[in-house]
Amino acid sequence: MPVAEASGYRGWLSFVSPTKITASLGAASNTAVNDRRLFALLPFSMILGLVFYVALPGEPAILHFAIGSVAVTGLVIAAFATNSMAVLRLAAQIAALWLGFVLLPLHAVVFGTQMLAVPAYGTYAATIDEVLSSDDEGIRVVVSGLEPLEDARAVPIRRARVLLQTEPQVQIGDIVKGRMRLAPVPGPILPGAFDGQFHAYFAGIGAYGSAIGPVTIIEEGSEDAIARRVQSLRRVIADRIDLALTEDSAAIGKAMTMGDQSAISDETREVMAAAGLAHVYSISGLHLSIVAGGIFWMVRLVLACLPFTVAWPNKQIAAVAGLSTAFAYLMLAGGLDNVPAFRSTLMLALIFGAVLAGRRALTMRNVAIAAIVIILIDPASIFRASFQLSFAAVVALIGVYELPQGRPNNGSGVSRLVRFISATAWTSFVAGAATLLFSAYHFQQMSPLGVVGNVLALPFVSLIMGFGSLAIVAMPFGLDGPMLHLMGWNIDRMVDVSVLVAGWSASLTGNPILEGWTLLVGLAALAWFAFFEGRWRFVGPAVLVPVILLWGFSPRPDILIADTTQAVAVRNGPDLALMSGKTGSFAVDVWSRYYQTEIGSAHPEARCDSLGCILRTDDYSVAVVRNAAAFAEDCGGFDLIIARVRAPANCNAEAQIIGPQDLAEGGVQWLKWNGEAGRFDIRPAVETLSRPWRVVPR
Repeated sequence: MPVAEASGYRGWLSFVSPTKITASLGAASNTAVNDRRLFALLPFSMILGLVFYVALPGEPAILHFAIGSVAVTGLVIAAFATNSMAVLRLAAQIAALWLGFVLLPLHAVVFGTQMLAVPAYGTYAATIDEVLSSDDEGIRVVVSGLEPLEDARAVPIRRARVLLQTEPQVQIGDIVKGRMRLAPVPGPILPGAFDGQFHAYFAGIGAYGSAIGPVTIIEEGSEDAIARRVQSLRRVIADRIDLALTEDSAAIGKAMTMGDQSAISDETREVMAAAGLAHVYSISGLHLSIVAGGIFWMVRLVLACLPFTVAWPNKQIAAVAGLSTAFAYLMLAGGLDNVPAFRSTLMLALIFGAVLAGRRALTMRNVAIAAIVIILIDPASIFRASFQLSFAAVVALIGVYELPQGRPNNGSGVSRLVRFISATAWTSFVAGAATLLFSAYHFQQMSPLGVVGNVLALPFVSLIMGFGSLAIVAMPFGLDGPMLHLMGWNIDRMVDVSVLVAGWSASLTGNPILEGWTLLVGLAALAWFAFFEGRWRFVGPAVLVPVILLWGFSPRPDILIADTTQAVAVRNGPDLALMSGKTGSFAVDVWSRYYQTEIGSAHPEARCDSLGCILRTDDYSVAVVRNAAAFAEDCGGFDLIIARVRAPANCNAEAQIIGPQDLAEGGVQWLKWNGEAGRFDIRPAVETLSRPWRVVPR
């Protein structure tokens, strides 16, 4: 080896030596600690505590909470007694973790409800608490104070989500009476999927239902109630948009102005998701930044043009105007019930508050404060896709913003346009990369050309929000028509961009199915990114990528068994086909969307008669029992027996049996054939019933 080459090789080795890496990492850690970056880890510790609580196999006793609280309090007191900053910092993180652990039980005391276990039917009176959406299918509301009338039985629930007919038009505060059918809240449709029981419980909703026929308003709510006035305003705006626009243009317009996404078609949702634009019709930081930031810029420009305002605090006045606009938009978008909009408004409040105080607005500390407030107010939201996506995107964008920036060069108009486009592309890339793991886990879909879609669509999105805001201001004067038509034209162009980009990425999209632990790894990488400064912050996300690619993908099932229908889907080559049941059921439709495959109506290897169905493959054999008479033949000759009736005690012990009790308690069953063990690995959608949000079958 030449001397020069050997010298360079030794120099490279010394650069990547463990000693230098350790020293560099230690220096970066000390810098982050000295810059008080540990504060940014507090919401991550709280989230970890929440995850630990939810992951428990059973509900802790009150004594356990008491012992833990005393122990953590003692630790904090001891940390103060030591007068050691290192011990205090550690104690603060442990206290945050414990606070996260106890938050959901505390919220359950205030907001939780007993879950309805047996369907109820009869005449009830109830108070309208929320109007969630209204479309041709009906009005979706949340009611409370369910009072049984006539032949109905009492239900021990706090609130229920009910679908009413389109007439009469109910409002918040109205007391209605009518015949209703109430049913238990369904559990997750697949292991690891969205858990409706969990989120309904912490919202105080103990049942889902529908009205049989029209309801009667027996008492109207107070016209002075703010919530009622806001709902009336939302209804007027929705009617004006429907009058000016049609179909998807009107649906997207209502979603972007008021947060009502109920009328957007599935086809439009899929196209916009494929183009990386699904976030556009969900009111979040983008919309609030455009509206509130636009008002901030406009007010500041106007004040700067007036000669008598030279001595005024123009920047602070503009910040107050922007903040007021953000809160008004939040109320129009559904208030605190619209969690993404609330999170974004809180972040904007911190930014404008920093402007009023003359401090730096975009900091990781402000992100941490916003996250802590949201977690305290709604801890269950951290398990929703919207929180995870927005939190990851904001942390990533602030982290990149904190990196050293070159001096801006004003330059010509062309160079400014180039910088604007590049900044938009870079922002979209950073946000897309930060949310890729979470969107892949929750939606089983990636948007490889999302950066392109956002760059092309952003001008139209800005104009949509601008014309939409002007239309709302002009509505009292009846001058909103032209503005709404301009808004609709830009919505159509945005959808055209979505179709174009979705077509480009048709052959690039995938259907990743990730394991649940990947979210924890993503959380750890995000915490690393938030804590460190400089280039070291990218090490965590860089390590995350190979970990996910090597071990993060979940195997696809060989068999899926529905709990409330007869559907049993069995692998048929790369796809699934029904061994029992019919297509079109809720479970089969969800399975098709989740795995992005059309489930065949009849498995070619299945053989059925009046007693049941059987299926044999090269690896395993399956029998579906419909009548108890089939047990005499099926118990001894199949690897798996699926029975909707109870199996006899003398049924072959070597076969795996999934019976009615397994389906009632565990819900949908996910099965994968384990060739080495010669049996199926089984995952129920519901792991345990010993948690307060679970519906215990009777």
